[in-house]
Parts: sequence; C-alpha cells; structure tokens
Amino acid sequence: MDILYISSEDNKIIKHINSLKMRKQRKKQKKFVIEGYRIISECLNKTPELIDYAVFTSNAMESSEGKRLSKSLQTTHKVFEVPDQLFKKISDTENPQGMLAVVNMTETNLSGLLKEDDSIFLILDRIQDPGNLGTIIRTAVSINARAVILTKGSVDPYNSKTVRSTMGAVFNIPIIEVDDNSLWVEEFKQNNIRLIGSTLDTKKSYLDIDYSGTIGLMIGNEANGIDTELLQLVDDKVYIPILGNIESLNASVAAGVLLYKAVEAKLK
Repeated sequence: MDILYISSEDNKIIKHINSLKMRKQRKKQKKFVIEGYRIISECLNKTPELIDYAVFTSNAMESSEGKRLSKSLQTTHKVFEVPDQLFKKISDTENPQGMLAVVNMTETNLSGLLKEDDSIFLILDRIQDPGNLGTIIRTAVSINARAVILTKGSVDPYNSKTVRSTMGAVFNIPIIEVDDNSLWVEEFKQNNIRLIGSTLDTKKSYLDIDYSGTIGLMIGNEANGIDTELLQLVDDKVYIPILGNIESLNASVAAGVLLYKAVEAKLK
C-alpha cells in the first residue's frame, strides 16, 4: 500500500488518534494507541491482525528501524506520514520516537478460559498505578498465567502509561475487566477454582498453602488492599512476611512473589 501524507491536524486520522487519549473513547471504539519501535514490532510479529493503521514522522521514516518497520507494515496495513510537529500533537510521550499505531482490543470470554486445567489466574482489585499494572501484566506473562482480571475501579489497562509499562506483554495475555465481583467469583466457585488473596489480615504465610490445580491469585489496591467484601469470598488468605521496617510491599512486587511461588509449586 502507498504511504499517505497528512499535514493538517484537522485530518480525520489525527482527530481519531487524539480521541483515543480518552478512556471513554477507547472503551467505546475498542481501540488504543501504542507508541515506539519495540512495541509496534512486537504487535506486528505476534498479533498483526490487531493493527488498524500506523503513523510515522518523516524523520522516523528515514531511520533504519523506522524504514524497516514502515515497509513491513505497508504490505498489509495503512501507513500515514506526518511532519514532526504534527506528530507531537498526537503523541503521548515526552520524547517520541516518531511512530505509533492504532490497534484493536481483543475481547475474551472468561467462561471459556476457566475450563483449562492447572492454570493460574491473576485478579487485581482496584490497582491504581499504571506502572504497577504494566509491570504486573509483564510478570503474569512471564509465568504463563492464563489471564489477568481487573475489578471495577482499576486503572485502564490500555492507557498509554500502562501499555508502555507492559513492554508488549499486553498482547500476550487476556486482560478481562469485570464490573460485578459476584458474577466472576460465582464462575470460579462453579469451576472449583480456589481463590487465594494477599492480605496482612491473616496468620497464614504464602509459604504454607497448596497451589495445586487451577487457582486465582488476588492482589489488592495499593493503599487499601483487597475490598473487604471481596476478601470474605476467598478460600485462602495469605500474607508475605516483611522482615524490614516497612509497612507493606509494592503491589507489583507482591504479585511477582505470589505468581512465582505458585508456578514453582506447579513445577515440582
């Protein structure tokens, strides 16, 4: 396909990209923006069907990486070229590389995933920090978790900061946003999936429980932990010992500890 040149910020493509800076529009259109050579390449290599179109600056087109990536995209996708100043108006990074792509979200049915044996699900209750969420998603992918479930009130997994923090992992695992906790919890119970919640309000260490079978590991909000009502529904409450003089662990660190303990138990 030919590369189309855009010079006006009134162009519909430019307006479309800017609209996706709002969570409401991302959810409505089921699309989001990714920026930079690494994550666009990751998406093109693993899930090219998700890419809607890409935009490059004139300078990025001349770089070795940009030239190679834009040519690869051209064979199957629409590619637009814009001047540097116009790209700055659509970019959401401080030092843009001059390349972005609009991609489609994937929708996954939770019920189908629950039928698989010996899986690890990660449930995040109202995680607020984009960096934390992105890091947790990367860690979940690293241990081959089956899915990440986000409860209502969690940060948007498709905002630019979260997506950057995932380093491309956002394309490698189902991310499911849920509004009603009672519904997904009931599905877990019906499928005999044990829920393990991380909390300081217990005397049971994360070292002292059984991680066999399909399980759901739950991490709570950075400031308040797991919602009180939701915590009452878990099968096991566990704490991660803190030996030094701090009150709690970062949510992404806690998630990493539990995920790797669970996968370690399954590898024995």
